[in-house]
Amino acid sequence: MATLSLTVNSGDPPLGALLAVEHVKDDVSISVEEGKENILHVSENVIFTDVNSILRYLARVATTAGLYGSNLMEHTEIDHWLEFSATKLSSCDSFTSTINELNHCLSLRTYLVGNSLSLADLCVWATLKGNAAWQEQLKQKKAPVHVKRWFGFLEAQQAFQSVGTKWDVSTTKARVAPEKKQDVGKFVELPGAEMGKVTVRFPPEASGYLHIGHAKAALLNQHYQVNFKGKLIMRFDDTNPEKEKEDFEKVILEDVAMLHIKPDQFTYTSDHFETIMKYAEKLIQEGKAYVDDTPAEQMKAEREQRIDSKHRKNPIEKNLQMWEEMKKGSQFGQSCCLRAKIDMSSNNGCMRDPTLYRCKIQPHPRTGNKYNVYPTYDFACPIVDSIEGVTHALRTTEYHDRDEQFYWIIEALGIRKPYIWEYSRLNLNNTVLSKRKLTWFVNEGLVDGWDDPRFPTVRGVLRRGMTVEGLKQFIAAQGSSRSVVNMEWDKIWAFNKKLRALCKKVIDPVAPRYVALLKKEVIPVNVPEAQEEMKEVAKHPKNPEVGLKPVWYSPKVFIEGADAETFSEGEMVTFINWGNLNITKIHKNADGKIISLDAKLNLENKDYKKTTKVTWLAETTHALPIPVICVTYEHLITKPVLGKDEDFKQYVNKNSKHEELMLGDPCLKDLKKGDIIQLQRRGFFICDQPYEPVSPYSCKEAPCVLIYIPDGHTKEMPTSGSKEKTKVEATKNETSAPFKERPTPSLNNNCTTSEDSLVLYNRVAVQGDVVRELKAKKAPKEDVDAAVKQLLSLKAEYKEKTGQEYKPGNPPAEIGQNISSNSSASILESKSLYDEVAAQGEVVRKLKAEKSPKAKINEAVECLLSLKAQYKEKTGKEYIPGQPPLSQSSDSSPTRNSEPAGLETPEAKVLFDKVASQGEVVRKLKTEKAPKDQVDIAVQELLQLKAQYKSLIGVEYKPVSATGAEDK
Repeated sequence: MATLSLTVNSGDPPLGALLAVEHVKDDVSISVEEGKENILHVSENVIFTDVNSILRYLARVATTAGLYGSNLMEHTEIDHWLEFSATKLSSCDSFTSTINELNHCLSLRTYLVGNSLSLADLCVWATLKGNAAWQEQLKQKKAPVHVKRWFGFLEAQQAFQSVGTKWDVSTTKARVAPEKKQDVGKFVELPGAEMGKVTVRFPPEASGYLHIGHAKAALLNQHYQVNFKGKLIMRFDDTNPEKEKEDFEKVILEDVAMLHIKPDQFTYTSDHFETIMKYAEKLIQEGKAYVDDTPAEQMKAEREQRIDSKHRKNPIEKNLQMWEEMKKGSQFGQSCCLRAKIDMSSNNGCMRDPTLYRCKIQPHPRTGNKYNVYPTYDFACPIVDSIEGVTHALRTTEYHDRDEQFYWIIEALGIRKPYIWEYSRLNLNNTVLSKRKLTWFVNEGLVDGWDDPRFPTVRGVLRRGMTVEGLKQFIAAQGSSRSVVNMEWDKIWAFNKKLRALCKKVIDPVAPRYVALLKKEVIPVNVPEAQEEMKEVAKHPKNPEVGLKPVWYSPKVFIEGADAETFSEGEMVTFINWGNLNITKIHKNADGKIISLDAKLNLENKDYKKTTKVTWLAETTHALPIPVICVTYEHLITKPVLGKDEDFKQYVNKNSKHEELMLGDPCLKDLKKGDIIQLQRRGFFICDQPYEPVSPYSCKEAPCVLIYIPDGHTKEMPTSGSKEKTKVEATKNETSAPFKERPTPSLNNNCTTSEDSLVLYNRVAVQGDVVRELKAKKAPKEDVDAAVKQLLSLKAEYKEKTGQEYKPGNPPAEIGQNISSNSSASILESKSLYDEVAAQGEVVRKLKAEKSPKAKINEAVECLLSLKAQYKEKTGKEYIPGQPPLSQSSDSSPTRNSEPAGLETPEAKVLFDKVASQGEVVRKLKTEKAPKDQVDIAVQELLQLKAQYKSLIGVEYKPVSATGAEDK
């Protein structure tokens, strides 16, 4: 891989990017130099200027550094913190509340995401390092305790000290001033432009809908039209009758109107067909063009090999004869084209006798059958620009090689010369902008149409919830730079939320709040003393101007099953817009699944600080819930950046649309198409299809269809319960909780052999997870085969060592050797059942993380609940993550070892996390079949860390006794 180059503005250095460089420099060749801007140069044509994009690229290039997490959930969390640091944490208006939010998140964590350092820590730390308000809090010793601990812990590390010493950041920068600088790009002044005399043009082809790449071109031209008080011409390039459709002209005009662009003049290239034809004949008569009937493939080969065509030296008379055949559309004429006679030896391929005219006998939408020959865009464009008085032709840098051809045509015809100004094309990751490729999606039925919310068309992004103001400001932020940049979609969606300067219609302060529950998972809550009544509450808790909405109360209400699973009897729960209720009874069926709850009102208790908050809907005939379908979308293309010769069809995501049937707030029946709302604890949605009551024709009601609006830092619909997600994460992390957090099984010193077998057993389990994850992601067959081969090898090694086949949930029998003979069989059976519950819990979490079909998740959850019920029946106790039956049995055993005191120290936790992180690195290298020397180095580092851990703690490192994870 070529050496990367990072240029940093010494006056405002990107500390996050510099920290990333420190952590990846052993894996990636990268140089750092000072300049006027922050730019990462990847190649001659690709650069990154956004700090978050630079961070992501470096992390993805240096995968062994593990800065971007180890799974999809961690990727998503890191994306959240990147956006958090760039928006909320950088705003002085809400710094106090933001820092308190960060303090809460760090209350039980060593790192922001997972158990190791990630981009999340780098970007948040870097933002605080340069924040005057934070530095003042530190100076006055008023900094929140957990943030202060985390900040100091990172600052003490060598990489952070190195960057902090070399790049001293002044905390009196403009970014912490009361007024935040408007997020707009730099617009370069046009050469030779005079006030009132600038004429620009926007020339779309009527062969598809406008996408945001076209929007950039249109808005860029409008910028110069407005700033120079000039003229904007909108011209339909209708030089190819095969592609032109009048329907597209109409939608393009509507798209331009939606962008609030007002051209001064509307024209068509076909308005000038007669003039263009005369200029073509002038070139023939002057010997500057010739007619060629060479087959297309042969012509292409000759141009590549710089070989003159056999017709290049034809006399003018013969060229005119062949030209007439073309104009007639004869059989011979259809095999010909008109070519400019320029320079077949030129290093610029666009100058090797390009085509000026071709024969097409299809009727033209405007001129009908009047012509059988049509000019190419490259020939028509300079002529029409000159005729219509265009002073500055703005084109993307991809046309750069054609500029020489543009000026040759102008000079050969002796007409007025416009000035070409180049700007960079808009490139978005996981996206294709080619009309040909977008048309393929439409024709294949993979999308609903050109306005599909997954499409990068203007209509598509607006239908998905992008505001016109947000789209315009996103384009404005790009400016007219020539630097080619690949951007993440989260950048464009973030504009919907963070713009304040010019975009006054932002979503968060004005979107009313409503409730929707997953229909298949609703659980009834019986509140006998509640009265059936209605009260009006604010649609927005912080903005009374949004208005009021009716909320109904009754003795029977519904909540989501995911919330109900988190409750315990006697717990106080806050029902939003009602108050506190005590959960008095939890009713379960034979399988252990909750079927209903009993609760008692406790509305006098106003303490909501430590309670679970849930959304709910009342059962009442006065206001029945309505059916709602919530739709979420993923990228149509699975690969972020496609190579030049890669077939996009190989990376099509055919499962990019997800629908969930909800039980909706009765107020949702009043929504109109395009209304933006917030479903509480879910996110922001736009109404795509309003609710319609029962039709007399179909006898059915039409549900309200809501589309989830991305907000720039999350890629999936938020989980339904405030506690549900944290408990799932807690369960996942408790398998690696510290000794002081939970008891662990302790065996006598005769278990060395069984411990070795257990280690091997765990390796088989981990490799099994690797195989399942690869299959779930539909990884290449060779990768899956390699992982399966390694799994089989580990299983064979396990059988050879233990004399028994590997069975999930059935660890080596030797573990129980120190348990009394009377209870060993029973405890091992309980332990086996315990492991099955843990394994099934992992299956459920993985399915949810991968956004698997609802039916599949429900089936896995049912299996989990059944296993938990069996475990309780067998042991007489509830299943508790991290507390296997073996540990309980050994509590009373005289052979139980005492916990080393050193395990509770911060040093022990940090060292434990390092061992765990390095273990993941080793496993990943082996899975990816990395070079042996690279694997050996990683293994050596792992062994050294384990030795340090044993020296500090006095016991061997064991994965089952992990530290420091907590609810996220």
